[in-house]
Amino acid sequence: MFNLKDLAKAIKQVAEEKGLEPEKVLEAIESAIATAYKREYGKRGEIVKANLDPKTGELKFWQAKTVVDETTVRFPEPDKDEAADFANEPDESSDTKLVRFNPERHIILEEALKIKKGIALGEEITFPLETHDDFGRIAAQAAKQSIFQKLRESERESILKEWRDKEGQITSGLVQRFEKGHVYIDLGRAFGVMFANESIPGEHYRIGERLRFLILAVQEDTRVPGIILSRSHPRFVSKLFELEVPEVAEGAVEIKMIAREPGSRTKLAVASNAEGVDPVGAMVGQRGTRVMAVNNELGNEKIDIVEWSDDPAKLIGNSLSPAKVKSVEILPRREARVYVPEDQLSLAIGRSGQNVRLAAKLTGWKIDVRSQARPEEAQEGGIASVEESEEKIVE
Repeated sequence: MFNLKDLAKAIKQVAEEKGLEPEKVLEAIESAIATAYKREYGKRGEIVKANLDPKTGELKFWQAKTVVDETTVRFPEPDKDEAADFANEPDESSDTKLVRFNPERHIILEEALKIKKGIALGEEITFPLETHDDFGRIAAQAAKQSIFQKLRESERESILKEWRDKEGQITSGLVQRFEKGHVYIDLGRAFGVMFANESIPGEHYRIGERLRFLILAVQEDTRVPGIILSRSHPRFVSKLFELEVPEVAEGAVEIKMIAREPGSRTKLAVASNAEGVDPVGAMVGQRGTRVMAVNNELGNEKIDIVEWSDDPAKLIGNSLSPAKVKSVEILPRREARVYVPEDQLSLAIGRSGQNVRLAAKLTGWKIDVRSQARPEEAQEGGIASVEESEEKIVE
């Protein structure tokens, strides 16, 4: 028997450290003990199962056999099978797709019914085995390795189950280390990585610093589940507003589109889904508290919030905020010419054409900003079109 106090304590400790259910830990231990038993006392092909009662410490072993008949397995033909084995070649008979009958893991249906009435094909029937607890050194080592493997598998599945449905959500974590421009984040039971192109340009990180991130993806094809994080993705901004603005979380205000140049400027087009709710006012908050909270998380990235409209001319005019637009001329092929007062021209275009560029990305229209006083004169940096490679987020 096992020392019950030590066993219960060990199971509880491992379960807490790995974030697993105690039953999963006990299952891993039983599987490892069965592996050790089979290595020391079992026969080739035999399926051994173990049961450890955590209340009494009693250990029991069983041999499991699957109930079969001639439709589920093929029975060996002595001459034919021996010749095939000798030539090291597969049997090419019509039933080669069936598994060969093995008396150590199979039992004929007729025999199984004599032992257990009502048992059906494919079910398992167990036979008690002699109990041994004096495993050899090699068997004990195999048991130890099996426990670690089972625990790793259980922990991996537990982590995947926890994070699989969190893609597109916000999480927070501690900066752990840097490697080749990538930032590795401690998320508790899991680790995350923010690749260089997913960080905000110009933003500096310190080890031990707690930050928020957007969960881009959960890698399942690796030995240890990896959480891919981002701070530069446009959806990171929308999710931050969802945390800060109750109207967004409740659906009263909808973020229609986002255009972002991380670390510099973001534009959002918002609409109201509830009567009497001002979408821009809700996003900004009283005295700008809500937009300021998001702004601080983004390292003082400028945020323009404009009202969405189904009218392209009105939406384009709004998108050039904070500039005041006088008129918008809609042209063929999703092109628009926008006229602004002379004193609003530089504001509408923005530094290096950034304002008109983001407005084009936000609306999906090619925009040509011109002075109202000089309508025939194209402005340097005043024309922007939507590049196919540039990302525009539609919520």
